[in-house]
Amino acid sequence: MSDLKDLYQEVILDHNRNPRNCYIMDGASCTADGHNPLCGDIVKVYLRIENGTIEEISFQGQGCAICTASTSLMTESVRGRSVEEAQGLFDEFHQMLTGVAEEQGVALGKLQVFEGVREYPVRVKCATLAWHTLNAAMEEKKEDVTTE
Repeated sequence: MSDLKDLYQEVILDHNRNPRNCYIMDGASCTADGHNPLCGDIVKVYLRIENGTIEEISFQGQGCAICTASTSLMTESVRGRSVEEAQGLFDEFHQMLTGVAEEQGVALGKLQVFEGVREYPVRVKCATLAWHTLNAAMEEKKEDVTTE
């Protein structure tokens, strides 16, 4: 079990040090801003959606390792998926972090590395900020997303 935790920690650290899809997207079809006042995380998500599919996704921001890694892995996980699939993936991710998914046997691939975050409830907001911001962008909401 320790080896698995070490691997999970390494994946999170790698995505924090080298975040994927971290750039300002030109020609985004929708964007949203998110803020976690408790931790100071700030995320802006950019989407290019064509025919209901997320063709391109990127982000900019600053935050703790959990927030940055979660945002990076999120961008990799939803690119090429339909908006409905991305919303479903958020629901499964959120259920995992709240402990519900464990009983349901939800498989999340690389996103499973955040399973241990549920042991630290205050950090769940760090891990889900980008996902809430993604949902706001897909729904074209104009107000900023906040975890408070």
